[in-house]
This record gives sequence, structure tokens and C-alpha cells, in this order.
Amino acid sequence: MAMAAEIMIIGTEILLGQIVDTNAAFIAEKLAAAGIDVYYKTVVGDNEKRIETALRQALERSDIVIAAGGLGPTEDDLTRAVFARVLGRRLVLNQELLEKIRQRFASRGLVMSPNNEKQALVPQNAIILENPRGTAPGLFMKAGARGEKVVVAMPGVPLEMKLMLTEQVIPRLKEYLGQASVISSRVIKTCGIGESKVDELIGDLFRASRNPSLALLAYPSEVHIRITAKAESEEAAGSMIEDLEGKVRERVAEWIYGRDQESMEEVVGKLLQKAGQTISVAESCTGGLICNRITDVPGSSRYFERGIVCYSNRSKVEVLGVPSLLLERYGAVSAEVAEAMARGVRELGRSDLGLAVTGIAGPEGGTPEKPMGLVYIALAWKGGVRSKEYRFFEERLANKARSSLMALEMVRRHLLGLPL
Repeated sequence: MAMAAEIMIIGTEILLGQIVDTNAAFIAEKLAAAGIDVYYKTVVGDNEKRIETALRQALERSDIVIAAGGLGPTEDDLTRAVFARVLGRRLVLNQELLEKIRQRFASRGLVMSPNNEKQALVPQNAIILENPRGTAPGLFMKAGARGEKVVVAMPGVPLEMKLMLTEQVIPRLKEYLGQASVISSRVIKTCGIGESKVDELIGDLFRASRNPSLALLAYPSEVHIRITAKAESEEAAGSMIEDLEGKVRERVAEWIYGRDQESMEEVVGKLLQKAGQTISVAESCTGGLICNRITDVPGSSRYFERGIVCYSNRSKVEVLGVPSLLLERYGAVSAEVAEAMARGVRELGRSDLGLAVTGIAGPEGGTPEKPMGLVYIALAWKGGVRSKEYRFFEERLANKARSSLMALEMVRRHLLGLPL
């Protein structure tokens, strides 16, 4: 039985931008893995009338409504009352649930406030979803004239919602739907190639394939290619994905650095270990961001020798041995200085590779000749050094992030023997 789902996120703080909504993404991912299609997502504030309108609209166009938020003890927690009214049910006090809430407070040495009793009010005939990490229970309810629809309400606290969804809601939905189909996805990550170029290379695959389907997700200096398949089992979906992934890799091979949850720093770390090589890093405009990314990976001490932040010209001369003449003639932001920094940090660390970055992160410091976002990245190895110029033209933090990514991409390409 194929049914369409809608996600409903409740909370004014999300509409105001005070909290980033991560719940919807998690819910959508778990529903997809269970073979349930999500067609809509609604975000509504803590307003009784608007929550009611949103729920009625959701029930008109969707078979399953999954809500998160508004189940707490305060005045603006309106979900249970509004949902009961829309479904035509009375709110009743569940004594067993009330006692569990009291015990939870007592176990922590706290006295329960009277307003917490509100959390033991549940719509008639609702299945109570236990909350081992909080006091707000979830609700699983049938809706529609013949009980053909499902409404689920969960707390908005991510830690509580995630456990409730995976351990109680998804199994109940699978049982209710009686379906074995799954939706699986794989993300192929590329770097250093634009979205339009990727589209040019694999556009015909987009048009020719519906299941599995292809989608492009653009990020700073990255394009992710998502392949999604729906099938009766994980194995069947995986086989469909593998076939299409092979065709994508044939077209975009050299720009692919990883897939799914793999990060660039993890991939580079594995390549360094496989090659038995070490690396030292000299950073100017990135201020240690590259070193931070490298050391985010467990076991990076096996290949990361040292990192130096040489922000001033004096530090470049005194620590890395960059000739003053190069700084005077070409300026700190130049290919010549980047290469001298790479050689210098490699020698200082007695490592196989030396990686260096110098640039103008902005918003100050740019000139017509050397604008904000101008960055030089250099890599030195035994018997060679190579630099590359980039112009990012974004705000400061974005320029730093792009620079750190492209620096690691240069290392990846070198270790794989790809052109820099």
C-alpha cells in the first residue's frame, strides 16, 4: 500500500530563525529508508489557529502526517489539544502516564510542577509512544472516516524525537502499511568542477533514468550527485544504484573524491596512509582551518607532522624561511610566496609533502590587482613544487572554507597522480 507522508514542524523559534530545523531532515531520511514517500513539509508557529489549519490541510493531501514539536508543559505547547480537536476526540488524563512523569521527576530529585500534568492529557484512543529521554510522550493516532490515515505527534527535542521515531514510529508505520519497499540513496561527492559542467557530463543520464533517479546538490566548490532507488529490498535498491553509479563514475571520474558520509579530509588521510607519506601545512589566510580539518580525523597523527600559521610577513620569513626579496617583489599573496611557504614547511617538518595557502580572505585588503578572494595554494614534494591560483570572491568565512577544501583537493590529486 503506497502512501504519501507530510512532515509538520511546530515551533515559532524555527520560523524566527532562532533554531535551525534538523528534525525534518532526520524524519525525511528515516521515512525514505522505510519506503515512505514524503511529498510536503510544513513549518508552523505556536499558534492554535494556524496549527489547526496546517493539520487540516495536511490531512486533505497526505495519508500520513508526522509532527514534531509543541508537546511540552507550557502555555504555547498546543499540539495535543489542537490535534484532538481536529480528529474529533476528547483529551483524557492518563493516570498511568501521569505517574510515570512524576516518577521521572522524583528519580532526578525534583518536584513536578502542576503544569507538567498537561503532558498526561492524551486524545482518546491514541497509542502513547514512550519517551525514555523526556517527559513529553508521543502520540500515534488513526484518522480519516475509515481510519485510513495516520497522525503522529512527537516532541521537538531532537534527542527525544530521534529515538522515538526510529524505535517506535517507523516500526508501527511499517506494520500498518504492510509494505516491504525501501528507498535507498547514495551520494557521490565531487570537487573542483561546476554544477553546469557536471550537468553537461551526465545530463542524458538524468533524462533517461526515473528509478533510480539522479539529483545534483551544489555546495561551495563541491557538487554532490545523489542517486535514489526504490525497490522491494535494500539489496535490489543497492543493485540499481550500483549500476547507475558506475555510469556516473565513467563520466566524472577524476573529480569524484568520495561518497555518502566521507569527507575530503578522511579521503586524503587514507591516501596518505596508503602511500606511507606525511604532510606538514603552512597557513596564512585560512588561519589553521586546514590543520583543523586534517586533525578532525581519528588517527591523523600517523601522517600529519605539523601545522604552522604564518599570518604576518615576518613569520613567513622567520619561521618558514621565505626570502624577503620574494615578499618585496611579488607580495605575500603570490604564487612565488606560496611555493616558498610549501617548501619551507616541508623542510621544517621533514615531511614528504608541504602544503601552503596564502590569500586575501576579505573583506579588507583587496586591490584591483589583487582582489578579495584571491588565493594561492601550493604543494611541495621531493624534487617538485606546484602552485595554483583561485579567485573565490565571497565573504570571509566562505573564502576560508573554499581555500581549505581546495588545498586538500590538491593533495588528493597529487597522491592519485591526477593533474593539479
